[in-house]
Amino acid sequence: METTLRGVGVSHGVAIGEVRHMGTAVLEPPAKQIPAGEAEREQQRARQAVEAVAADLTARGNLAGGEAQAVLEAQALMAQDPELMADVDRRIAVGSSAERAVYDAFAAYRELLANAGEYLAGRVADLDDVRNRIVARLLGVPMPGVPDSDEPYVLVARDLAPADTALLDPTLVLGFVTEEGGPTSHSAILARALGVPAVVALPGAGEIAEGTLIAVDGSSGEIFVNPTEERRTALEAAAAERKAALAAATGPGATADGHKVPLLVNIGGPADVAAAVEAGAEGVGLFRTEFLFLDDSKAAPSEEKQVEAYRQVLEAFPEGRVVVRVLDAGADKPLDFLTPGDEPNPALGVRGLRTLLDHPDVLRTQLTALAKAADGLPVHLEVMAPMVADRADAKAFADACRGAGLRAKYGAMVEIPSAALRARSVLQEVEFLSLGTNDLAQYTFAADRQVGAVSRLQDPWQPALLDLVALSAEAARAEGKSCGVCGEAASDPLLACVLTGLGVTSLSMGAASIPYVRASLAKFTLAQCERAAAAARAADSADEARNAAQAVLSGE
Repeated sequence: METTLRGVGVSHGVAIGEVRHMGTAVLEPPAKQIPAGEAEREQQRARQAVEAVAADLTARGNLAGGEAQAVLEAQALMAQDPELMADVDRRIAVGSSAERAVYDAFAAYRELLANAGEYLAGRVADLDDVRNRIVARLLGVPMPGVPDSDEPYVLVARDLAPADTALLDPTLVLGFVTEEGGPTSHSAILARALGVPAVVALPGAGEIAEGTLIAVDGSSGEIFVNPTEERRTALEAAAAERKAALAAATGPGATADGHKVPLLVNIGGPADVAAAVEAGAEGVGLFRTEFLFLDDSKAAPSEEKQVEAYRQVLEAFPEGRVVVRVLDAGADKPLDFLTPGDEPNPALGVRGLRTLLDHPDVLRTQLTALAKAADGLPVHLEVMAPMVADRADAKAFADACRGAGLRAKYGAMVEIPSAALRARSVLQEVEFLSLGTNDLAQYTFAADRQVGAVSRLQDPWQPALLDLVALSAEAARAEGKSCGVCGEAASDPLLACVLTGLGVTSLSMGAASIPYVRASLAKFTLAQCERAAAAARAADSADEARNAAQAVLSGE
């Protein structure tokens, strides 16, 4: 008998296949005491296991490239955290085995995160994965991970660690479903980059029996357990229709009546460029530069290394627009040489531009490297600051850009509600705005973007969030300047039409989403998009907003 479940759809497409569950997590090691004379040997075993796991995560990152590489390198740094290792050594010194010491040290750190109000809750899954990999190596058992299968399947898990998501084989993994996570979690972002249909935040997903046939609609968030033949036929027909529409929509982004909406791409580095070009990206709307700084958490990369990486990206988009976000460190992206380690609320502390203004030499080096990388190229370089709160922040960033001799447009990211509310003031100092809807939702609703339990508040269809987008776009229009969206909201084809109707001037997303958004925009006029936007803003909930916009665009 068919039953329907609903989670949060985070990656477009339909997947129909049998369920395979993520491999069993590592069992808790026994709490046995070791003789005092074996402590040094056990400490050495622990260090070797940590280094091996860190090396494996780094290797996986190198294979995956792009955003996945940055995520996995951050996990490798987590494995080698000196405070964690010191705790492991202390526990071994008083009699714990290496595996038990690792297990308990990680558990203590996990507890600290929970007691801090889970501002870093999104890193708990990453932390658990690192722990499991180290303990598995010490116990000599297989690593946790995706199941072995010769036949394609739908993967079901409580959550997916970045190391698993980054190397999923899309020829075998038709789609995935998780109990935890949110629309802006690492797993969701990487799923979109892979083009794998995915649904997250589905309570009870783990109770679906192994081998059960399910259909996953990554757009609606619906899961059909034991789907009927009619359901399967309808979903397959819809998927075929969508594929045909994607093939038919080509060229620059535009509405049906020719209103241009440049479709840009979010990238993490040079490794993402090929997919972006293949998808027809008209430029880069968000170049996350953090990946360069994750190679060594003790020091910033040299100017020469930065110039080389930036130039590879700039050369790929001759005559195109490339928007670079300067280093966004802090909160869930700590760097030892920049960010304080004892902040009670890291997400509300010294992060983004605040960090760079505290370390002007790091900002100056990055801006100088960007200037040198763009020298002699016809590319339209734009540089923006993360976490701008007010006009004073915007002015400080613009002054730094001018001081570094950077010939580019200077912009501000709108991720803090104050920047949206006072957008016209901010625009007195910079030339464009870029809405980071992931963080803007997080700060608007006091809802950590990595916590599945508050995923409804992270939904970019929330009318309050749409109001802030509209305020920013209206301010930019009044000042004769541009206002784009580079957050994950831009990857939703229906929401892309609403954002266009709100006055957004460009949309930036993962490469895999560009064809879907291009096809969606091409079906509707600007006037239709504006009516859909007004209907969405008049609603009282995210679901009502989505349904209202859909009704307008479908002519109901």
